[in-house]
Amino acid sequence: MRDMTLGNLQSAFAGESQAHMRYLIYADKAAQDGFPTVARLFRAIAYAEQVHATNHFRHMRDERGAALTVAHAGFGLGPTADNLEIAIGGEEFEVNEMYPVYKQAAALQEERGAELSFEWAWRAEKIHAGMFRAAREAVLKGEDMCLGTVQICSACGHTLEGEAPECCPICGAPREKYVAFA
Repeated sequence: MRDMTLGNLQSAFAGESQAHMRYLIYADKAAQDGFPTVARLFRAIAYAEQVHATNHFRHMRDERGAALTVAHAGFGLGPTADNLEIAIGGEEFEVNEMYPVYKQAAALQEERGAELSFEWAWRAEKIHAGMFRAAREAVLKGEDMCLGTVQICSACGHTLEGEAPECCPICGAPREKYVAFA
């Protein structure tokens, strides 16, 4: 694998791994703050981030050694509204800056597997940002958000509210690949 794409995969893996853990921590805080549905949203999206990290890692399975990684990551634990703001910032960074560049580099270097992994994550992150914005609007009003069952595709991290589709619109996986967070 070419060095630039490998470095991007390593950094994306680090960022997704950190997001996974950060969202689990934020879920616990949201539950403590009296927002159980926001907590469920954080847990669902944490799972999607784990899917992204796993996909990135799989494309590096033949690489060996250690790497210093750089990942855009929000830190701090505050009230749920603040934690949602950090989550929104991270998702928007991935959507607007990180994944577009990573996808383009992988395409230029003809690293199709990495390009696909970045594409799948990028498309899911757009959805995450919107869901976190809706959650924050509710929390700022002192309310828990209204949210039905959240479905996560275990193949690519596609995220939606409601019934799982017959096949994933991002990766084409069958309905059975979706994990429900009710």
